[in-house]
Amino acid sequence: MNPSALHRLVSREASRSSRREFLQTMSSGFGWLALNGLFADRSFGSEIQLGMPHHPAKVKRVVWFFMDGGLSHLDSFDYKPKLISENGQPLKVPGKKEDITGKTSADILKSPWTFRPYGKSGKMISDLFPQIGSCADDITFLHAVTGPSPDHESAIGFLHSGSLLQGFPSVGAWTQYGLGSESQNLPGFVVMGSRKRQCRTNGFLPPAFQASPFFQSGSSALDDLTLLEKSKFLQANKMQAVRQIDRSFLETVHQNQIIEAAIANHEKAYVMQDAVPEATDLSKESAATLELYGIGPEHKITSSFGRQCLSARRLLERGVRFIEITKGGWDQHSDLEKKHFENASAIDRPIAGLLKDLKSLGMFEDTLIVFASEFGRTPNTEVSKSPGRDHHPWGFTIWMAGGGLKGGESYGRLDDYGYLPVEGAVDIHDVHATILHLLGIQHEKLTYRYSGRDFRLTDVHGKVIRNILA
Repeated sequence: MNPSALHRLVSREASRSSRREFLQTMSSGFGWLALNGLFADRSFGSEIQLGMPHHPAKVKRVVWFFMDGGLSHLDSFDYKPKLISENGQPLKVPGKKEDITGKTSADILKSPWTFRPYGKSGKMISDLFPQIGSCADDITFLHAVTGPSPDHESAIGFLHSGSLLQGFPSVGAWTQYGLGSESQNLPGFVVMGSRKRQCRTNGFLPPAFQASPFFQSGSSALDDLTLLEKSKFLQANKMQAVRQIDRSFLETVHQNQIIEAAIANHEKAYVMQDAVPEATDLSKESAATLELYGIGPEHKITSSFGRQCLSARRLLERGVRFIEITKGGWDQHSDLEKKHFENASAIDRPIAGLLKDLKSLGMFEDTLIVFASEFGRTPNTEVSKSPGRDHHPWGFTIWMAGGGLKGGESYGRLDDYGYLPVEGAVDIHDVHATILHLLGIQHEKLTYRYSGRDFRLTDVHGKVIRNILA
């Protein structure tokens, strides 16, 4: 049954009975609920229906790269030659904000890296990212992104949820809530490499929309899927007994989203025992593909992140809707040259490998790739034996690539010092609105009623950045 037909059946049947009664009529009830977690209480204000986007979608899946800690835009993708010519001189910017740590001097710090032109677009990219630079003609750069907070935790929350307050759903949860998953055996929302709640939280959305955390430790995608019974037959018998107990318990408490989600997780984990190892098994990938991502004992620096990127491609092929891959450690108040180089060396090749692999497989045009950090870094330096840069949310870079975008484009511009926007300023709500638009969702209509109010990812803000749309 296709998603639209299934949705019509669900809507018709749900209107005739309570949610609890409806669950009991659908095969084993909880097995259907676990199938995708698609229909977890849609009665609270959402105006979007599964399989029925508001307009034709340009993409159907998202890979979100999050550089946790504050990647410096001035040392990566936003070339400012004035930092070279005025290196060591006092920074003079009208409207300049105060420094965050109290250790930031007025002195300008030039980038330790050389910028070079890439592709037909001639995009200037630093030597930190030569492999991503080779994909410059496929990337759309937003160079005047603004954020409201110089604090890590609130800025990370804002980047993911559009709110400075904790407890709001992440963009991945909203996407999963709005469109559901195309996979029966895998979660629709996956976060790799981070335990931070802001990245994976469902917030006030039903618990079924929280991300599944992959690659939290070691090379195993998930450590708790090992079959403990001696055979599948014994496990199946146990699962049948658990279903009966769960059904009886749910009948006593009536509608309860937390309990329903826990039951759904039992069922999902059962099918994931086979699906996850298969999806993340790279043994059948060609030597050329592993080399493309920088995977193998000869690639110690890139191998771990490369495995996550290649696993992400395999999960996308199997219908996972939203994947976030995190790389932490970018908070360089000192040791900028050393630490940024180490971090960039680990991710440059794998990310470029994913972009090229998606293109070769014909998946690039219906996939959206987002590369973001919670804020940028200051053009002036912190006082240290080994220079660094302070937090800078008032102007930084986010880039996107994939379907529906103009490749090789740069939109927005900061002043000559990379400090404040002078044209094309956008904020995180605009980025979120654009992502939803490419997925076929009008951001004003994706709502959820909570505590007497209709909430949405973009709150009462957000405009689609139409200048970057193809």
